[in-house]
Amino acid sequence: MNATNDCLIVRLAQSQDDILAAQRLRYRVFVQEMGGTGPMVDHQLQLEADKFDPYFDHLLLIDPRQDEPNHVVGVYRLLTCEAAKQAGGFYSAAEYDLTPLVQSGRKLLELGRSCLDKSYRGGTGMYYLWNGLAAYVAEHGIEVLFGTASFHGTDFAALAPSLSLLHHKHLAPAPLRVRSRAFQTMDLLPVDQIDRIAAMRNTPALIKAYLKIGGTVGEGAYVDHAFNTTDVCLILDTQRMNVAQTALYTGQVRR
Repeated sequence: MNATNDCLIVRLAQSQDDILAAQRLRYRVFVQEMGGTGPMVDHQLQLEADKFDPYFDHLLLIDPRQDEPNHVVGVYRLLTCEAAKQAGGFYSAAEYDLTPLVQSGRKLLELGRSCLDKSYRGGTGMYYLWNGLAAYVAEHGIEVLFGTASFHGTDFAALAPSLSLLHHKHLAPAPLRVRSRAFQTMDLLPVDQIDRIAAMRNTPALIKAYLKIGGTVGEGAYVDHAFNTTDVCLILDTQRMNVAQTALYTGQVRR
């Protein structure tokens, strides 16, 4: 699975060197930029890793013009139901009760550790990754995509408008509505007190992108103190996407 545009390449990791390059990118974004940490963070080698890495497929955005150690400039981790069984469960299960998804009988794909090098943000880098993701979803017959996405910081007063808007307008349908294990309500403001423009402006770009293609969120947020983030669980039912949303997701639309 390869896709190229403007010298960028999207493909799955093919070697341990590829995975190390992805972990170096994750270190730059999640540790150096966002202040995160974790039991497997290696500050000496500047790697952000965890015990789930061996079970995930790693979808990479590569710029071959960069020096080899830094050739990975974007990453997505992808975990199928089959791989989750080998891993002992889904990564997100530590934060959310995934029972509704697991018992749905649908074919699931967990997404995680999505990030771009700061030099590749605000452009088409994420669309290239989504093209690769769409091809992976089609190849594996995936029906529901899910995974946690983060707001930087843990100040609920600052995050209240954005979290409240997600709760009131983008809550997942009941059959797929997972719930935070360390429950933090997102129903912080009445809907008529939310400045929607400001709330969306302060919502991370990745979350907004999923909402644009029909994504929804689980009930309640989860505070991840190790990563200095407030997480929500994004859920995307591919059957609920309309033609326009599907075209955007697969990159088959004019931008």
